[in-house]
Amino acid sequence: MGKIHIMDEFLSNKIAAGEVVERPASVVKELVENAIDAGSTSIEVLLEEAGLMSIQVIDNGSGMDEEDALVSFQRHATSKITNEHDLFRIRTLGFRGEALASIASVSKVTLATSNGDSGIEVVLEGGHVVNKRPGPLRKGTDITVAQLFYNTPARLKYMKTIQTELGHTIDLMNRLALCYPQIAFKLVHHDHELLKTNGRGDLRQVLAAIYGLANAKKMVHFEGETADYKVTGYATIPEITRASKNYVSIFVNGRWVRHYTVQKAIIDAYHTYLPIGRFPIAVLHIEGDPFLTDVNVHPSKQQIRLSKEGDLMKLIETSLHNAVRASMQAPEIMKKPKKQAAQTEQINFWKGLDYQKTAVEQFGDKPRPKELPHKNVAETILEAPQNPRYELNEPAEKGFSEPETWEQIRERENHNMPAEQVEQLEENTDWPEQEFSEASPIKEPFPMVEIVGQIHGTYIIAQSEDGFYLIDQHAAQERIKYEFFKDMVGEVNAGERQALLLPLTFHYSADESLKLVEHMDELTEVGVFLEEFGQHSFIVREHPVWFPKGMEQEIIEELIEQVLTVRKTDIKKLREAAAIMMSCKKSIKANHYLDKQQMERLLVDLKKCVNPFTCPHGRPVVVHFRTYEIEKMFKRVM
Repeated sequence: MGKIHIMDEFLSNKIAAGEVVERPASVVKELVENAIDAGSTSIEVLLEEAGLMSIQVIDNGSGMDEEDALVSFQRHATSKITNEHDLFRIRTLGFRGEALASIASVSKVTLATSNGDSGIEVVLEGGHVVNKRPGPLRKGTDITVAQLFYNTPARLKYMKTIQTELGHTIDLMNRLALCYPQIAFKLVHHDHELLKTNGRGDLRQVLAAIYGLANAKKMVHFEGETADYKVTGYATIPEITRASKNYVSIFVNGRWVRHYTVQKAIIDAYHTYLPIGRFPIAVLHIEGDPFLTDVNVHPSKQQIRLSKEGDLMKLIETSLHNAVRASMQAPEIMKKPKKQAAQTEQINFWKGLDYQKTAVEQFGDKPRPKELPHKNVAETILEAPQNPRYELNEPAEKGFSEPETWEQIRERENHNMPAEQVEQLEENTDWPEQEFSEASPIKEPFPMVEIVGQIHGTYIIAQSEDGFYLIDQHAAQERIKYEFFKDMVGEVNAGERQALLLPLTFHYSADESLKLVEHMDELTEVGVFLEEFGQHSFIVREHPVWFPKGMEQEIIEELIEQVLTVRKTDIKKLREAAAIMMSCKKSIKANHYLDKQQMERLLVDLKKCVNPFTCPHGRPVVVHFRTYEIEKMFKRVM
């Protein structure tokens, strides 16, 4: 007897289900696409336990009669194609005839459908019809998939959390709503409405429902056409960016697809407009002859092949680039008036950190003051008067001696201050002496050096007995601020919060909102105190006093993006990312000239760092040129 045999129908359907039915969102996709193909103008999706317990899809499409309803659950049963030539001109979302058979084989299905003349209700368990009876005459289809994977426990074992599975379904429904603005979609989970569109055909209204009204208002329309393709869509202006490419939605002839080359063309259209690692929110619709596309590539039908791909990429990039460029406006340059500091002014260790201004801009034509006001070390560096240029042969100021020690500076700062202020200052500014944990602590102490000058307003030159050093002033201050913020983020105290007069409001899509609610505790650990504020909106009423002034909203947005873009939130990594991010804000830039006293102050702080030799990004802070190597260059030693 031969070893090879034909599998029975139910076994083959279960195998096919492994390709088609990956998770609850896969079931929703197949059922909603069937509803769209049936000409529905209203589709409602009701979920329980993210779809693992129950998925119900109700539409007002064409419906089916009794014969079609029973045949539809057989494998390879379809109304979309009749011969091989139809494969090259597919205009519907479904055509394989595998979805319903695969879904029914791993769940309990109840189908109630009517074409307006007659109605039928069919009940299936594990792919077998267990009951059928006359159904309601309401035109359309109502299908319920219950206990998904009840007979395949191995598949059920590998399902993710309820929030994760629900997030996939929300993302899917968002894409379908963006693809079909003329259809009214509704997504409900445990009586909680997650998505609702009006079906009026206005894509901007759908964008506002998903991404928020503020973001929708900052999206520009673009379009272009060639002999083969027509592209239309909306994309955000460069001001609105995201840290993930997931906000780019691509639709080809009404089908949501994933296509790397098309995605790259969209991102390339923003060349020089977006920072590295930032991406736009974009919705792209591509229309073309079905003969130019091959959708029969993957069972999920999310991967396709495109003919004349090069011409299409050029069309997309050019059309979007022109629209974005036309929306660009020259920024207004104006000098902000100085404001009186309130009694409850935020404690700011980086006050006056505006190294872009020259000495004339900051002090006018007044002579440089001989003595600086008594402030903490960071403020002394940042608020010291700046020379437009520091010449290497400029003599030192009168009265200049060896750099003060940290103890001397602290004693001078605390002079004539009330006791309670001294105590507060000790708690908040004694950060150079804090202990910081490093994976590989630097054992070599920072050398005792003497400032000589500065090169190109970027590198500080210092000499010692064993040669000279070049210090990158930007990297040095990044390291100083990083170690301070790393300690601050590690323990956010209730007494170090600054209330906002006008709270900050943030808007996100439904799936993003679910993830933020799930990770609110982690965000609180790094100083982001989110509160739910209506549907898919959040509010921040206070923030830590040590957030860099003027950058509070940007920092909060970037920390939220960190949570949204990672699959698993690690509080340690989140704190690290927060410290690195804040250390970069308003640090001294290249091509900025410091006077000698500012350079001395910078090195005093750098010496107190646990690792003064690299910046948070791993770039070197200090480069040492030994005397012996210099003498070899000049042939003084052989």
